[in-house]
Amino acid sequence: MCLVLIAYRAHRRYPLVLAANRDEFHARRAQSLHWWTEGVRMLAGRDLQAGGGWLGLDASGRIALVTNYRDPSLPRPEGTSRGTLIGEFLGDRLDAAEFVRATASRAGQFSGFNLLAMDRGGLGYVTSHPQPEARMLLPGVYGLSNRQLDTPWPKLLRTRERFERELASDHPQPEALMRMLSDRTMAADDALPDTGIGLEWERLLSSAFIVSDGYGTRCSTVVLIDSGGHVTVEERSHAPDGGVSIRVRMAFQI
Repeated sequence: MCLVLIAYRAHRRYPLVLAANRDEFHARRAQSLHWWTEGVRMLAGRDLQAGGGWLGLDASGRIALVTNYRDPSLPRPEGTSRGTLIGEFLGDRLDAAEFVRATASRAGQFSGFNLLAMDRGGLGYVTSHPQPEARMLLPGVYGLSNRQLDTPWPKLLRTRERFERELASDHPQPEALMRMLSDRTMAADDALPDTGIGLEWERLLSSAFIVSDGYGTRCSTVVLIDSGGHVTVEERSHAPDGGVSIRVRMAFQI
C-alpha cells in the first residue's frame, strides 16, 4: 500500500472516507479483496508470498492498513512480514490505542513500515522510522505514502487536494475517488524527493497511479462508512498496463 488518503471524522455524513493504492511488483502473487474464511475473519486482499494483507476491515468496522517505509539503506529484518499486522489488529482484543503502542515497541522486528489502525475509539498511527512512534490522530484529513504521515511528496499533495474537493460533496462517490486514484501525472524532476533509489525510480514512483512492466499499482481501494454504520468497500485490481482486471464491491452494516 503506497498511497492513502483518509478523512477521519472530517465529513458531516461519513465518519470515514478512505482511498488507497497498493503498489507492488507484478510478479508477486496476490488475491483480490475477499472475506477470509480461515484464521481472522476479515475483508482483505492477501499477499500469497508472505500470507499477510495490506488493507483490511472486519464486520464491526475496525480497519488496518500498512505501507512500507522507503529507504534502501535501512536493514531488512528476516522474520515476520509487516502485512501480518493487519490480521493481528483485526483478530486482537486490543483497542487501536493499545495496539499502536504495542506495535511501536516491537517495530524493529519488521522492515520499515507505517500502520494505521482504527476502531470505534479512535484512529492510531505507527511509523517505524526514523524512530518508532505511535500516536492517536485527531479528526481530520490525512495523507500517507512511503514516508511519515503527511510527508509532502508531490503525489500526496496533488491527490490530497483532489480528495478534499471530493469531500465537499454530501455523498462522496467511489467512482470519483477511483478517478482520483488513477492519476498518472509524474512530478517534475526538481520536485522529486531523494529517497536513495535513483532518479528513474523516483520519477516512476512520483505518480499516484504507477504503470510499468515490472512494478506498478496493483489495486485501488475505496472504503466509505456513513453515520448510520453502512459500509461500502470497492476494490479494482489492475493489470501491468493499468487496465482493470478484477472489480469487487461489498456492502454491509456494522
